[in-house]
Amino acid sequence: MKMKLSFGDKVRVLREEQNLSQTELGKALNMTQRKVSYIECGKYEPSIEDIVAIAVFFDVSADYLLGISKGKPYPER
Repeated sequence: MKMKLSFGDKVRVLREEQNLSQTELGKALNMTQRKVSYIECGKYEPSIEDIVAIAVFFDVSADYLLGISKGKPYPER
């Protein structure tokens, strides 16, 4: 049985796929490194604005990040 990734796990995987540090991602999203770390560890529940910013930055749907849909990216354009 496949384990479902949490929101934070998905953010971490997406960040690592882009070879970004938590600090670099934080700067791109106007967040601190600590906030990125807390999101990834599940210690911080991101706001709607945070979710949208992360989805836009990584070009994925908020539904994917929230576990509502199984697909990762938007369809090819």
